[in-house]
Amino acid sequence: MEDAAMPDPTPEFDLAVAEQVLDAQPFSRLLKTRITTFGDGEAVLELDIREELEQQNGFLHGGVLAYAADNSLTFAAGSAIGPSVLTAGFSIQYLRPARGRTLLARASVVHAGRRQAVARCDLVCVDSEGTETLCAVAQGTVLNTSGS
Repeated sequence: MEDAAMPDPTPEFDLAVAEQVLDAQPFSRLLKTRITTFGDGEAVLELDIREELEQQNGFLHGGVLAYAADNSLTFAAGSAIGPSVLTAGFSIQYLRPARGRTLLARASVVHAGRRQAVARCDLVCVDSEGTETLCAVAQGTVLNTSGS
């Protein structure tokens, strides 16, 4: 009797799974965030800049930028060290007011070990002509929580 191939008990953590994880976050659904790139230590999140996400001067609220940085850092790290991750901490530097049509949060892993990863993120606003403007940068540490 031949041995039947056993199914992989852990599904591949790919873009489709990352989209499901993002959709499982009520706050991400509220902001209508999309994940457009995921894998090999990289992730890109996008969200449309809308009036209800702006602060009193008409710029995208810094809290929205921080959310996008945190989430993209964590997704990038998760693609490198596994899906069970939490942010241990991150810092963000606001470079200029964020305004435009779309916010892109592009994160990539700088270093990954077994238990943690360090990633950085560029937060870019895209205007109606497609011109990109860097508005903030972030860096963070993400922990692998499997087996904790």
